[in-house]
Amino acid sequence: MKNRRENSSTSVGTIARLGLAVLAVMGGSGLALKLNGGPKSEEARRVPLALHDVAATPGTQSLVLAGGCFWGVQGVFQHLVGVVSATAGYAGGSAATATYEMTETGQTGHAEAVEVVFNPQQVTYAQLLQIFFSVVHDPTQMDQQGPDVGMQYRSAIFPLNDEQAKVASDYIAQLGKEHAFNRPIVTSIEVGKTFYRAEGYHQDYVYNNPSQPYVYIYEQPKIEALKQLFSAQYRERPVLVAD
Repeated sequence: MKNRRENSSTSVGTIARLGLAVLAVMGGSGLALKLNGGPKSEEARRVPLALHDVAATPGTQSLVLAGGCFWGVQGVFQHLVGVVSATAGYAGGSAATATYEMTETGQTGHAEAVEVVFNPQQVTYAQLLQIFFSVVHDPTQMDQQGPDVGMQYRSAIFPLNDEQAKVASDYIAQLGKEHAFNRPIVTSIEVGKTFYRAEGYHQDYVYNNPSQPYVYIYEQPKIEALKQLFSAQYRERPVLVAD
């Protein structure tokens, strides 16, 4: 069974007229983007960089993030300079329930997540978190992003070690003190969780389905926000799982 996101037959024009998502015009202060389309959604903004970072090491590093539908999360990071790969999957539950059908019940503990492998000499852990909070999703919505509701769409960081957990925790506290958002951040930090790769048809979904109504309305604007707010770190050709 495939999710209603994929089964949508509503035209892009109809969805836009219904106002389910709003991409504002460029103004003097930059891009204003409704991340979720709802009346309480935050706008995309370039939030401050973390005061602390994970130490750079030779080779690559990884992090696992969840912020709503994994299509859009993957799509954004695939366009980021320094990202080696971005893979859609599940995190928070067990291996036995790491499937799309089971995760979508909202009863498995899993969130739709993305594993990002990156070169810390080109982009750092702190910079990735900055982009996560700036354009990937609305971190002030509990168990919801746009039209998707349930704990599988929660905002979460799954640290791979204590250092990642400490930097993420300090960063959330920093953004709270600096009032980066109009409402409290609800992003959870979930340590010790395994990432499980999602089914093949979920990989590179935004790239492969640019005109699909859900993708066009809810996911493509996030990539446009990355391009506008982080132009120096944006690359036009995404790094794909298929590559």
